[in-house]
Amino acid sequence: MRGVLLHTPGDIRVEDRERPAVVEPTDAVLKVAAACVCGTDLWPYRGLEDVDGPAPMGHEYVGTVEEVGDQVRDIEVGDFVVGSFFASDNTCEICRSGYQTHCVNRQPGAATGAQSQYVRVPLADGTLVATPGQPDPDLIPSLLAASDVLGTGWFAAVAAKVGPGRTAAVVGDGAVGLLGVLAAQQLGAERIIAMSRHTDRQALAREFGATDIVEERGDEGVARIKELTGGLGAHSVIEAVGTQESMMQAIRSTRPGGHVGYVGVSHDVSLPGQELFFSGVHLHGGPAPVRRFLPELIRLIWDREIDPGKVFDPTLPLEQAAEAYRAMDERRAIKVLLTTD
Repeated sequence: MRGVLLHTPGDIRVEDRERPAVVEPTDAVLKVAAACVCGTDLWPYRGLEDVDGPAPMGHEYVGTVEEVGDQVRDIEVGDFVVGSFFASDNTCEICRSGYQTHCVNRQPGAATGAQSQYVRVPLADGTLVATPGQPDPDLIPSLLAASDVLGTGWFAAVAAKVGPGRTAAVVGDGAVGLLGVLAAQQLGAERIIAMSRHTDRQALAREFGATDIVEERGDEGVARIKELTGGLGAHSVIEAVGTQESMMQAIRSTRPGGHVGYVGVSHDVSLPGQELFFSGVHLHGGPAPVRRFLPELIRLIWDREIDPGKVFDPTLPLEQAAEAYRAMDERRAIKVLLTTD
């Protein structure tokens, strides 16, 4: 099969790789229908995380089940499935509490790399969710979004206690932030403030439900949020970047008693204890338990109530993965979908 490998920072190649097979009796092997490049893939691509290359890339995937281990009971060959970036048994006490990304048996969800024609998924029964049937082609981008960025944005909104009568603010205008806007709209937020400097992303944020746009960042962005909320700050703030600046911008934009849902992968973030102590702000987040939300997200997509696939601006064939990474690195694209045929 063909698959994407990162050799060294900036060096993405599509090469012939061994087709994955069932290793454990709880595995499934999928023929990947679509994959994509994630913002977190850019950290090692940029050299900001160590690369043990050549490293298989990709953790977002949808596809058709080709093979299952002899202990797989709920997922069948021929099912079209959506998975998440962590594999979980979905039966342990932590999973049952809704935190499958902290499953006692968690593993990488796309064990062999999802930016490829086939992928092995461990703990298939707990990790994969089958769609009601074979999806129409135009639904595949939205189902792919559910495997990570939609589920992550949704968790951020839930962690931030977004709901009716509340003002939500979103720090970050990448795919996760934009889908955090969509989630906030679906969860009934009265007002949604998207923080973005890019006109194309502002337009999509408004399409997903943003009522206000704030272009300022840092202290100026915080001041603008306060201005829009009677000097108090937002009830609910989604942090979808993972830097020191974005985290502090989120915390300082939140009113006392409000909630921050943080899902940006943390890079050198440290919290000032005394400021946090006196802020009265709740913090909750981390790697999103996408599996918790998949059944409901798939239903919303299948019934065409939401269209999160709009975050994919270009679609490229797998063979052009290097260009997909460049486009995202240079912010010429929000998120790139890769077709595998």
